[in-house]
Amino acid sequence: MEAKAEFGLSRIGQIAIPVHDVDKAVNFYPVALGIKFLYQFPGLAFFDCAGARLMLSRPETPEPDRPGSVLYFKVEDLPAAFDVLSKRGVEFADEPHLVAPMEDHDLSMATFKDIDGNVLVLMSEVRTR
Repeated sequence: MEAKAEFGLSRIGQIAIPVHDVDKAVNFYPVALGIKFLYQFPGLAFFDCAGARLMLSRPETPEPDRPGSVLYFKVEDLPAAFDVLSKRGVEFADEPHLVAPMEDHDLSMATFKDIDGNVLVLMSEVRTR
Protein backbone atom coordinates (compact mmCIF):
# COMPACT_ATOMS: atom_id res chain seq x y z
CA MET A 1 0.00 0.00 0.00
CA GLU A 2 1.36 3.42 -0.99
CA ALA A 3 1.83 5.98 1.79
CA LYS A 4 -0.04 9.26 1.43
CA ALA A 5 2.07 12.38 1.03
CA GLU A 6 1.83 14.67 4.04
CA PHE A 7 -0.11 17.85 3.51
CA GLY A 8 1.85 21.07 3.89
CA LEU A 9 1.22 24.72 3.13
CA SER A 10 3.65 26.37 0.75
CA ARG A 11 2.16 28.81 -1.75
CA ILE A 12 0.87 32.18 -0.55
CA GLY A 13 -2.21 33.37 -2.41
CA GLN A 14 -2.73 36.77 -0.76
CA ILE A 15 -1.10 39.00 1.83
CA ALA A 16 -3.06 41.76 3.57
CA ILE A 17 -1.58 45.02 4.82
CA PRO A 18 -3.66 47.49 6.83
CA VAL A 19 -3.57 51.09 5.61
CA HIS A 20 -5.37 54.18 6.87
CA ASP A 21 -6.13 55.67 3.45
CA VAL A 22 -6.56 53.13 0.65
CA ASP A 23 -6.70 55.85 -2.03
CA LYS A 24 -3.31 57.28 -0.98
CA ALA A 25 -1.84 53.78 -0.82
CA VAL A 26 -3.13 53.05 -4.34
CA ASN A 27 -0.86 55.85 -5.52
CA PHE A 28 2.18 54.88 -3.39
CA TYR A 29 2.44 51.17 -4.19
CA PRO A 30 2.39 51.35 -8.02
CA VAL A 31 3.99 54.79 -8.44
CA ALA A 32 6.77 54.68 -5.83
CA LEU A 33 7.32 50.92 -5.67
CA GLY A 34 6.31 49.88 -9.18
CA ILE A 35 3.95 47.13 -8.00
CA LYS A 36 1.31 46.17 -10.58
CA PHE A 37 -2.15 47.47 -9.65
CA LEU A 38 -4.92 44.92 -10.25
CA TYR A 39 -8.24 46.39 -9.07
CA GLN A 40 -9.96 48.33 -6.32
CA PHE A 41 -13.23 48.16 -4.37
CA PRO A 42 -14.39 50.59 -1.68
CA GLY A 43 -11.87 50.23 1.15
CA LEU A 44 -9.78 47.59 -0.67
CA ALA A 45 -7.04 47.64 -3.31
CA PHE A 46 -5.27 44.66 -4.89
CA PHE A 47 -1.83 44.35 -6.49
CA ASP A 48 0.13 41.56 -8.17
CA CYS A 49 3.46 40.61 -6.57
CA ALA A 50 4.73 37.98 -9.04
CA GLY A 51 1.66 35.80 -8.54
CA ALA A 52 0.96 36.52 -4.87
CA ARG A 53 -1.85 39.03 -4.45
CA LEU A 54 -1.27 41.97 -2.11
CA MET A 55 -4.42 43.40 -0.53
CA LEU A 56 -4.44 46.83 1.07
CA SER A 57 -7.41 47.51 3.32
CA ARG A 58 -8.55 49.64 6.18
CA PRO A 59 -7.85 47.99 9.55
CA GLU A 60 -10.42 45.41 10.60
CA THR A 61 -9.94 46.03 14.33
CA PRO A 62 -9.94 49.18 16.48
CA GLU A 63 -6.14 48.84 16.86
CA PRO A 64 -5.08 50.14 13.42
CA ASP A 65 -1.46 50.59 14.44
CA ARG A 66 -0.89 47.03 15.56
CA PRO A 67 2.34 45.43 14.38
CA GLY A 68 1.98 43.60 11.10
CA SER A 69 4.04 41.27 9.01
CA VAL A 70 7.16 42.53 7.29
CA LEU A 71 7.16 42.06 3.52
CA TYR A 72 10.50 41.19 1.93
CA PHE A 73 10.67 42.03 -1.78
CA LYS A 74 13.32 40.01 -3.57
CA VAL A 75 15.40 42.04 -6.04
CA GLU A 76 18.31 41.03 -8.26
CA ASP A 77 20.33 44.24 -7.92
CA LEU A 78 19.84 45.79 -4.48
CA PRO A 79 21.87 48.99 -5.04
CA ALA A 80 20.01 49.68 -8.30
CA ALA A 81 16.57 49.02 -6.72
CA PHE A 82 17.53 51.21 -3.75
CA ASP A 83 18.53 54.02 -6.13
CA VAL A 84 15.33 53.82 -8.20
CA LEU A 85 13.02 53.79 -5.17
CA SER A 86 14.98 56.58 -3.45
CA LYS A 87 14.56 58.75 -6.56
CA ARG A 88 10.80 58.06 -6.38
CA GLY A 89 10.70 59.49 -2.86
CA VAL A 90 10.91 56.28 -0.82
CA GLU A 91 12.76 57.01 2.43
CA PHE A 92 14.92 54.14 3.62
CA ALA A 93 15.78 53.45 7.26
CA ASP A 94 19.17 52.11 6.21
CA GLU A 95 21.48 51.76 3.22
CA PRO A 96 21.78 48.40 1.43
CA HIS A 97 23.94 46.25 3.68
CA LEU A 98 25.19 42.69 4.04
CA VAL A 99 23.07 40.80 6.56
CA ALA A 100 24.49 37.30 6.29
CA PRO A 101 27.35 35.85 4.28
CA MET A 102 26.16 32.31 3.54
CA GLU A 103 28.12 29.38 2.18
CA ASP A 104 26.97 29.90 -1.41
CA HIS A 105 25.45 33.41 -1.39
CA ASP A 106 25.39 36.74 0.39
CA LEU A 107 22.10 38.05 1.79
CA SER A 108 21.77 41.84 1.73
CA MET A 109 18.84 44.08 2.69
CA ALA A 110 17.57 47.65 2.92
CA THR A 111 14.52 48.62 5.01
CA PHE A 112 11.84 51.25 4.40
CA LYS A 113 8.23 52.00 5.37
CA ASP A 114 5.14 52.67 3.33
CA ILE A 115 3.01 55.77 3.92
CA ASP A 116 1.27 54.06 6.89
CA GLY A 117 4.46 52.95 8.61
CA ASN A 118 4.28 49.30 7.50
CA VAL A 119 7.81 47.90 7.36
CA LEU A 120 8.97 46.71 3.94
CA VAL A 121 12.37 45.34 2.98
CA LEU A 122 14.33 44.92 -0.23
CA MET A 123 16.35 41.72 -0.12
CA SER A 124 18.95 40.33 -2.47
CA GLU A 125 20.66 36.94 -2.51
CA VAL A 126 23.81 37.11 -4.61
CA ARG A 127 25.55 33.83 -5.37
CA THR A 128 29.18 33.81 -4.27
CA ARG A 129 30.12 30.40 -5.73
